[in-house]
Amino acid sequence: MSGRMIRIGVDFGGTKIEAAALDAEGRFQARVRGPSPADYQDGLEAVKALVEETERQAGGRAERIGVGGPGSASPATGLMRGANSTQLNGRPFPQDLARTLGRAVRYANDANCLALSEATDGAAAGARVVFAAILGTGVGAGLTVERRLIEGRNAFAGEWGHMPLPWPTAAEHPGPLCWCGRRGCLELFVSGPGLALDCGGAASGEAVIAAARAGEAPATAAFERYLDRLARGLAVVCDILDPDMIVLGGGLSNVEELYPALPGAIAPHVFSDVFATPVVRAQHGDSSGVRGAAWLWPIAS
Repeated sequence: MSGRMIRIGVDFGGTKIEAAALDAEGRFQARVRGPSPADYQDGLEAVKALVEETERQAGGRAERIGVGGPGSASPATGLMRGANSTQLNGRPFPQDLARTLGRAVRYANDANCLALSEATDGAAAGARVVFAAILGTGVGAGLTVERRLIEGRNAFAGEWGHMPLPWPTAAEHPGPLCWCGRRGCLELFVSGPGLALDCGGAASGEAVIAAARAGEAPATAAFERYLDRLARGLAVVCDILDPDMIVLGGGLSNVEELYPALPGAIAPHVFSDVFATPVVRAQHGDSSGVRGAAWLWPIAS
């Protein structure tokens, strides 16, 4: 194998694992996907196989691997927590990956990888403070300042989905019970399943959007509530951070109607006389996770 310098990123998801090689300019050199095993040890071996195949196709090797996935590693114990791929919880996943791969590994939450990817060379390239949110089966977020991840002292910065829905109405309070053990978490309102549940238990959030576009009144009302709730959740972030740009990823980020409507919906809730923050869709789409993981390390010289 040649000495070509490449970055390797791995996106460890609940149903699939993707590994990709990027060159110094961020161009894909190889991408390989495989199913995500439910067994913990099988998952480690799957990552190893995908990394090795990616390097074979790219014709290079990376001495350090970036990995994005659910949850985070506790700085106190090194053990995983808060991962919806529950086989990871309570395990030293980053350390076990490093041992399995025989290389240094940096692990970051998948929402952090979205933020890093989009701030580096995506929709928010050039923006100083970037807040990026995933609106999918779950809800999470990441924050970058000058293209550097802000993970926090306790390594849980960006757990936006588990803050309470701001300014709840009587009908919204106290809210449904979340899997985290608390009630009224934002994730329950602005995730795809949350939107579906609010529309009488529709098949999916995407089905609600399709029905709203077809002019069906219950779906239209559900989407209007969704927009208002998402705006309230983002307004609190803006009051704290006043980011230069907000980037949306995940399945519901593909709803084009969100982008012209969100700034005006956020504005009444922020503590300011002006709100000019752009809200944009992730440029790299579902590639942002693996790209952000690859950007966790610089290319070794």
